[in-house]
Amino acid sequence: MNLAYSTYDVFTDTRFAGNPLAVVYDADALSDAQMQTIAREFNLSETIFVRTPENAQHEASVRIFTPTKELPFAGHPTIGCAIALAERRHAQGGTNDILLVLEERVGLVRCGIKIGANGEASFAEFTAPKLSAPAGPDPNVDAAAHALGISSLDIGFDKHMPSLFSAGVPFAMAPVASPEVLSRARLTTTQTSKVFGATEVFVYTRAERDAPFSFRARMFAPEIGIVEDPATGGAAAAFAGALARFEDLADGWHTLPIRQGEEMGRPSTIGLEIQLEASKLAGVRIAGKAVKLSEGVLYL
Repeated sequence: MNLAYSTYDVFTDTRFAGNPLAVVYDADALSDAQMQTIAREFNLSETIFVRTPENAQHEASVRIFTPTKELPFAGHPTIGCAIALAERRHAQGGTNDILLVLEERVGLVRCGIKIGANGEASFAEFTAPKLSAPAGPDPNVDAAAHALGISSLDIGFDKHMPSLFSAGVPFAMAPVASPEVLSRARLTTTQTSKVFGATEVFVYTRAERDAPFSFRARMFAPEIGIVEDPATGGAAAAFAGALARFEDLADGWHTLPIRQGEEMGRPSTIGLEIQLEASKLAGVRIAGKAVKLSEGVLYL
């Protein structure tokens, strides 16, 4: 069995930046064990497998794997896969704007894609299939600080304090006082679930005043084989819950882009829009660009 694949750099318009993704096509015949083995072989933060949809009106059913486990939802595979399928299946038709639906374990994900012209990066946006909600008790400040190798005084800013939110995958939210603190944060434990209540830890701070984005962030998940992730769309979707809780936002839509991956040398920009109604989270959209880096064949 031979299967085509391609790799994309996601949440960037520049190759060798952003978050790498492998997309494996026509994967219906693969078992769970085979998909996990292939994801381990690629050894990227996630690999996504494209399968025949249950509903013929949808573009594809997809499965998402880290090197160690399957995820019900993740943002950068959703963006990258939507762009890959649009470019692979629809670009020849001369249409630049595509709407498609992906069947993910978390539910249906509706994606809008603008296919790049003349070699430019394509752009995709999706509506989060599940709104962010609290996923457990807030992490302890002192324990979080110790696990990040910083002082307890470096934890939090404005009203932001450690919290736990999920939009399909739980993330511990660890706010820190400044970009300088963010840059020197280092996990001192691999047992993040014991300290934070989640395997994935999203460390964030408010961006510099003149920056073209609202927040800067890093994401650590050593328990699932991700030492550090350069761009985490699923974390951005979960982060919307923390923003609704800690920011003083009026009802309506708010654009709050996130910069991630700087410390890894893979700068990424995650488009995040959140909607509040009656001071409660009512909608979340995640957006970003992606560029193809390679393509090939898996010989199985």
